[in-house]
This record gives sequence, C-alpha cells and structure tokens, in this order.
Amino acid sequence: MPTGYGKSAIYQIAAMQLTGPTVVVSPLISLQADQVAAIQRAPHAPEAVAVNSSQPDGENDAAWQTVSKRGAEYLFLAPEQLGKPEVVERLRSLEVSLFVVDEAHCVSAWGHDFRPDYLRLGDVVERLDHPTTVALTATGSPPVRQEIVQRLRLRDPLILTRGFDRPNLRPEVVRHGSDEEKRAAVVDQIVDLPGSGLVYVATRKDTNWFAQRATTKGRNALAYHGGMTGAERERVHEWFLADDGSVVVATSAFGMGIDKPNVRFVVHAAVPDSLDSYYQEIGRAGRDGEPAIATLHYRAEDLGLRRFFAARHPDPRRLEAVFAALAEVETPQRVSQLGRTLDLSRRTVTGLLNLLVQAAAVRSSPAGYRADAALSASEAASAAVEASEARQRIDQSRIEMMRGYAETFDCRRRFLLGYFGEQLEQPCGNCDTCAAGTANGDDDDERGAAGSGDPFSVQRRVRHREWGAGVVMRRESDRITVFFEQEGYKVLSLEAIEESGVLTAE
Repeated sequence: MPTGYGKSAIYQIAAMQLTGPTVVVSPLISLQADQVAAIQRAPHAPEAVAVNSSQPDGENDAAWQTVSKRGAEYLFLAPEQLGKPEVVERLRSLEVSLFVVDEAHCVSAWGHDFRPDYLRLGDVVERLDHPTTVALTATGSPPVRQEIVQRLRLRDPLILTRGFDRPNLRPEVVRHGSDEEKRAAVVDQIVDLPGSGLVYVATRKDTNWFAQRATTKGRNALAYHGGMTGAERERVHEWFLADDGSVVVATSAFGMGIDKPNVRFVVHAAVPDSLDSYYQEIGRAGRDGEPAIATLHYRAEDLGLRRFFAARHPDPRRLEAVFAALAEVETPQRVSQLGRTLDLSRRTVTGLLNLLVQAAAVRSSPAGYRADAALSASEAASAAVEASEARQRIDQSRIEMMRGYAETFDCRRRFLLGYFGEQLEQPCGNCDTCAAGTANGDDDDERGAAGSGDPFSVQRRVRHREWGAGVVMRRESDRITVFFEQEGYKVLSLEAIEESGVLTAE
C-alpha cells in the first residue's frame, strides 16, 4: 500500500481480535518510537512497548515483564534483536499470535533498502511455530513480493496490493548541463516552494552545503545524515514534525516511517539508486491527499557515481576462509566468533556471510551460522560470487531504469507505475511531460489491446532463452520491460521477440 494509506492499522486492529501478544519487527529505533507513541496516543488502545539497544537494561526488562504478564499487546523489536537466541526463546514462551514484518522490502535482496538482519526472520517464524504473519511495505514490486514470501517462508500467502498510484503527487524532472547550474536551481527551488519539504542529496557534505545556502537566502533548513549523533538527529526529526515551514536536507538515512502529513515537496538534488528508492522517498510528500511536488534534478553524469557503488567484487579467498571456519566446527558460529578466528572486522565478516547465505551455502539461524556440509569451500565461494554478480547486474539494471525515467518523454507517472507492474492506460495529466505535451495518448489503443490474451501483458511470467525466468513489468506498443531474476530489468523490442522467438510466455 502507498505511504500513508494505513498499513499500521492492519496489524493494530487485527491484534485486538487475537489472543496472545503481537510482535512487530521494525528496522529503525526512531520508527519504533513513533509507532509506540502513536498507539499510546489513541484512546483505549492496548499498551505498546519496545525493546532495543537505545534503552537502559532496566527499561527493556520492564517491557518484557509487561508483555509476559499480558499487560502489553504490541512488542516492537529491531531485526537485530531477533538474532539473539535468548530473545527468540523468550518469544516462544509468550505464544505469539501475530508476527508483523514492517518495511518488509528490507527482507529482499532485490529491494532498495536490503537489511541482512532480515534474512534470519524466516528462521524466527519457524521457531515460533508459524504464527499468523503479516508483511507490510509501500514499495513491493512483483519481484520483491515474491522474495518476501520465500524469505519469510510464508505458507499459503494472501498477497494484497492497494496500488502504487498517488494522483496528488506531481512528478517532474529538471535536466541540467553542469553541476553548478543544478546546485543553483535546487537552492532556488527550496527557497521558492511553500510549506514543508525534504531535499535528498548524495553525501553528508552536501546536506550541510544545501542547508546553509538555503538558510542564507532566507529559508530555514537543517541538515540530517547518519554521521550525526543520536541527539542531533532526534532534534532535527522533532523540529521537522513540529514546524509547518521546515525543510530538511538529508541523505537517504532520513525518512523511513516519517509521519508528517503536510509535506508539500520532495526535491532530489542527486539521482537515487533505483526507482524503488525514489518512489519510497517521494511518497513522504502529500500524505494528507493535498497536491505535492516531486522534483528530480538530473544530470546524466550523476549516474556514474551510482554505477560505481553498484559494482562490488567480493574476495573469493575470504569467502572460502569464512566457509571453512564454519565447516570445521559442529556448533553454529556467531559473527563475533568468526571475526576473532579470522582476524576480520565484524562488518567484513557480516558482508561475506550475507553473500554465502544468499547463495544457500550457509544457513542463518538465531543460534548463529552453519555451513552446508555438502559443499566444499571453493564451491561455496563460487556460489557466493555468482550471487554477488547477479546482484550487481540487477543493481546496474535499476540504474538504467532510473535513467529511463529521467529521460523519458512519455507520461512520467505512466513510466513510474509501469516499473512496479501497473499499467496506466491514459497520460496522467499531472506531470511535467503531460504539461509539456510530449506524453500523448497515441499508443493507448495498442496499450489497451494488450490484455489477458496477449502473451506479454503486464504481470505475465515469461522465459528468455538466455536470461531465464522473468515477469513483464511494463508494456508499450513496440516494447516491453521484463524483470529477470538473475539479470534485472531489460527492455525488449516486440518485433525482435517475434522474429527470434527468444522470449516465450510461461
């Protein structure tokens, strides 16, 4: 469901009809605090508590006691907490009735905000004897939805989609020839736009640069990035929520779970890494249903930085070493144990383990990590490298789709919805290309004809002779966009498909 359409109400209301506590997995401590506070403000609502690393041990102990005595209905936990065997065992004793995974796209390696700690949630669901499980996200494209089902090991899942369209948002792209020109235009727009807004930039340095320039020109703006102290971030967060004219210039670290209904604009001074990220970020505007603007300031050269970050090359020797260290012991190993054994940092070990887990060479559980006894160290490393290369191809294809969105002359909203597998038959009339007259409806008859009888209609599963299984995400009169599980997004000519037979419907 789109941002602001009531996903939290789904589990909050359902929990009141079930016997036993509700566990809500939420990725950010600040987001947990907001969710708990929202429940506490509601009259006659059941009690909600959180357990996380930011709270004193006494406060966490009190929260556990409240839940165990059936004094609290909702228990909010970070995914990192569920990596602790003692936490999972404690939940088993509580007989959890509802297990909620919020921001569920974090579980998908194809999602824009992949969190490795989410990978073990499927194990947790099994350890809790498969309570009713709900996964919620605002940006679950078909490939992401499929992986959520697989990662959480959902049984007989019911998949509901409210749709991606936000008609009150006006998407627009402003192209620039130089970085200086782009920066000046962004500052001018921040100063001129009324109401509260968010400005997304690529680096921590730029958060301060743009905030200072806007403030100098009379617009009160504050910077926000992950390198600030918790107290500093909290101050900016509270100021943004309280001030109707506030502007925050931030990296992507700011925004998940932001519940401010009257954000009037989201401006991107840097190209996001994918349309998934972009849609999540612009979705923070106009949650009150009133008109809002989403502007992307674009230079084709900016994509080079994204391509650089998308290129990752894991070290096969280190992968072999991690796998061998696991294979040599009979008991599950924790990240800290492997770090000491191999003299590697926690961050390095975690990254290598994540690749091995994605390649199914290593199994993750709350007790730790185990190697697949059927594989050798070299086989495991090769499988992990293949998984990494597949992820790189997908990331690179996402960047190309971002370029396509920025450079299209078609209806901007139609392109965006098509990326998520939704077909918009008519130009929206509320984007920059519609206003410019380039998003005409000449292909509408052909778009409309591509219905259920068409082998390449939207959402149809297909198979490519070389790239394997995929799903049609967007259909135009002369081409289709397909997401392939190992290759990412590809734009294919329908004429070429017909001549070569390289793509068939499943």
